[in-house]
Amino acid sequence: MAAPVVRLEGEELTLDRGGRRVLADLSFEAHAGVALVVTGSNGAGKSTLLRLIAGLLRPVAGEMRIEGGDPELTIPQQCHYFGHQDALKNQLSVRENLAFWRDFSGVPGESVLDALDRVGLARLIDLPAAYLSAGQRRRLAFARLLVTRRPIWLLDEPTSALDAASEARLLEIVGEHLDAGGLVVAATHLALPFARMEGIRLGPAIVGAAA
Repeated sequence: MAAPVVRLEGEELTLDRGGRRVLADLSFEAHAGVALVVTGSNGAGKSTLLRLIAGLLRPVAGEMRIEGGDPELTIPQQCHYFGHQDALKNQLSVRENLAFWRDFSGVPGESVLDALDRVGLARLIDLPAAYLSAGQRRRLAFARLLVTRRPIWLLDEPTSALDAASEARLLEIVGEHLDAGGLVVAATHLALPFARMEGIRLGPAIVGAAA
């Protein structure tokens, strides 16, 4: 079994999008067992930072480093990215959607049924995803993190569209991931009551052409 990720570090990260500098010389550290909570105003770069860590964007300067983890895998290959898009196929059932992501993403984790039970969707296992509510789709998307083992969870507004009970269930699962030595980076504009967390606040986005 690969060594767990101990630390994730970004050094002087700079990123431009659409001719605008979104992140400038940003440095951070995230540690196993402690949630790094990223806050800031709209447009400050919270989602951009997560997408950069996930390998969906490339910085124009700076670098990412990891301590621990699997030396055969890149940083993005050791990340789960839980973003705003649910990445579900409407014509597939709840079971089929989750089974696809389990098989696609790599090392299997929990069974499909166990993961659905943990997010409160086991009774809907054969329902086409097209019939799910916004909150149910959000929970099904989150279940993808359970059926494939990856040490780094990148959570973008993780409690969006969830009722109080579902939010508590999700945060409990994230807490269990941290207790097991997992690493979490979460972008949010709401309070996230993790037992162990550190914070980083991004400033307002810089308007105008990139330097």
